[in-house]
Formats: sequence, C-alpha cells, structure tokens
Amino acid sequence: MNEKTKCFSFIPHPSALIPFIRGGSMEFEYTGRHVEVTPALRTHVEDHFKKLDHIFNDTTARAHVIIEVEKNRQIGEVLVHWRDHTLTATDTNADMYLALTRAIAKIEKQALKLKKKIIDRKQGAKRVSSVAPQPDGNVEASPRPPRIIAARRYAVKPMTAEEAALQLSEEQDQFLVFRDADTNRVGVLYRRKDGNFGLIEP
Repeated sequence: MNEKTKCFSFIPHPSALIPFIRGGSMEFEYTGRHVEVTPALRTHVEDHFKKLDHIFNDTTARAHVIIEVEKNRQIGEVLVHWRDHTLTATDTNADMYLALTRAIAKIEKQALKLKKKIIDRKQGAKRVSSVAPQPDGNVEASPRPPRIIAARRYAVKPMTAEEAALQLSEEQDQFLVFRDADTNRVGVLYRRKDGNFGLIEP
C-alpha cells in the first residue's frame, strides 16, 4: 500500500457502511472503520437497546453506531438522535463488545436525564396553566386586582394638627385630610391601633 493510500485509510470502505435498519422504536445505522460490522456486533448492539425501549418508546430515535480499530484499541462510538437532541458516548477497550456495552450504558444515563428534564418541564407548565373547573363546567377566572369602589370628596380645610386631632376624635372616620394652617401643606391624620393618632406629611 502506498503512502497516498495510507493518508486516506481512515475513510471507511463502502462495504463497511450499513444503512438504517429499523428495530422497534429505534433505527440503526452502522459504520465500520478498519473493521467489518458483523451481524453478531449488530445483534449485540440492538439487544442492548431493546432493554432501553421503556426510555425511547414515546418517539422514534435514530442510532448511529461507529466501530473503529486503531492498533490494539477497539473504539465503540454511539450517537442517538432523539427529541431534537443528540446523545453521544464513546468507549475504548481491548474488546469491541465491551466497548459498545459501556458506550450504550452511557447513552442510557444521558437519555434518562433528558427524559426526566422533559417530564419535569411539562409538569411545571401544567401546574402554571392549570385552572380549577367549577361544578357547572365553567372555568374559574383568575383573581382580579383590587378596584376602587367609591371615592369620597370633601373640602380640605386649613387647620392646625391639634385642631385636626380634635375633629377626628369627634368623628367615626379613620382618617382626616387637612391643610396645615402653618405650613399650607396637606397632611393626613389617621387613627392608630393603640388609640393615638398618626400624622402623614409630604
């Protein structure tokens, strides 16, 4: 083999490319680099993924399995395209079967984590958007903000704070708005829970 051929030796031979093969809810594609993808390897991968059907059973997933041999190293790489995400795992071992087993185990952990995240997000959205239905079938409206029911208008009279306190003590109102005769500023005198009066001034 000449040097030019060696430069491109990483390109898999066309016979090493195996198109998508459907298996349950998972579709498989295999690529072999410097190694043949045997039926035994495919069976090994697909048997392991069958154990993960409970994870990928809600929608179709596509798995791309890449096996490669570099000197004494057996490299197994698995990419799974699922729910608009790509899960990736690689493992290197002297045994290709073991490398693929470990890579698939890593994919399982990633998939479980992603599925939990999706479920939690959906449940959170349901809690936010849920509205309790009434017995008659109507939907209970969200609480409205407080409104001003009625407004009271009266003349703001000039008086001292002492005069305002005297007037408020003779009335049933909880507060009195007056104009301070000394400063010409509007003030609010109100009843405190301890029986005294409080004064609010600008």
